[in-house]
Amino acid sequence: MLAYLIRRLFAVVVMLLVISLVTFGIFFLFPKLTGTDPATYFVGKQSDPASIEGIRQKMGLADPILVQYGKFVLGLVAGRDYANGGDVTHCAAPCFGYSFKTEQEVWPLLMDWFPVTLSLAAGAVVLWVLGGLATGVVSALKRGSVWDRSAMGIALAGVSLPVYFTGVLSLAIFVYGLNWIDGQYVDFSESPTKWFGGLILPWITLAFLYAAMYARLTRATMLEVLGEDYIRTARAKGLREPVVIGKHAMRSTMTPILTILGMDLGALFGGAVLTESTFNLHGLGYNAVKAISDHDLPVILGVTLLAAFFVVFANLVVDLLYAVVDPRVRLS
Repeated sequence: MLAYLIRRLFAVVVMLLVISLVTFGIFFLFPKLTGTDPATYFVGKQSDPASIEGIRQKMGLADPILVQYGKFVLGLVAGRDYANGGDVTHCAAPCFGYSFKTEQEVWPLLMDWFPVTLSLAAGAVVLWVLGGLATGVVSALKRGSVWDRSAMGIALAGVSLPVYFTGVLSLAIFVYGLNWIDGQYVDFSESPTKWFGGLILPWITLAFLYAAMYARLTRATMLEVLGEDYIRTARAKGLREPVVIGKHAMRSTMTPILTILGMDLGALFGGAVLTESTFNLHGLGYNAVKAISDHDLPVILGVTLLAAFFVVFANLVVDLLYAVVDPRVRLS
């Protein structure tokens, strides 16, 4: 298990380096290849020649590419000092620069927005995993029944309907129509009750979409697993059906579920863009869209790298869970 863990950690480090290289290329190298000075993208509102030259000197954009990349990676790990008219401004690690809109350092802004996205992602994941797995397993065990047809019909609707439709519909019914829910997000430290009330609709809306996909995948995988020889052998030995399903069938069923869960969870931690925009939740996704409309490049860079990190981290967790669910993975 230790050797497997070391291999996966090494792969994560390599992947993070590749991501940093690709990101650096998109934001700093690609503009040069198209004949554009990268400093024009980072200059902010004042784009006169003097300001552009100041940004070029301040960020070291006149240095060789390898030197720029080295400073970029070092800034992500240890922060960076920017010289500005003789004064030195320190950017804490990870260093993504300063927002053009608010002139604040980007990393603290990301950390202010992240709890909202984390709250949304964590609650939705619990709902859709429990709901999707339970629905898929029951549908597979009762194949062709009224429950199976009804559940898969609802799952088809969940996959087909976009978040911005179901989100607006739920707001119109439960917030503006029935007034059952306040619908305003409040930090957990201020009021756990209001925090829960402000997130229950986003949780359900987001979970409805993903639970539908997980239910269909679980059903299809479970039907395939139930036809395997080892399942028939377990039943022939006289094992109780809950043991056959829970201990034997579910271990094989969980493998594809974990695969897509890692991707979905990493993407959500990077920002559930549509859900946050629909419910006016000021998390990473909402502010990423706002940064794009404001041409706030440092914020876009920060959200991009943070989202990529969580996708890689989530897949690392999935790889470790693979080794727990299927010990053969550790030996492969």
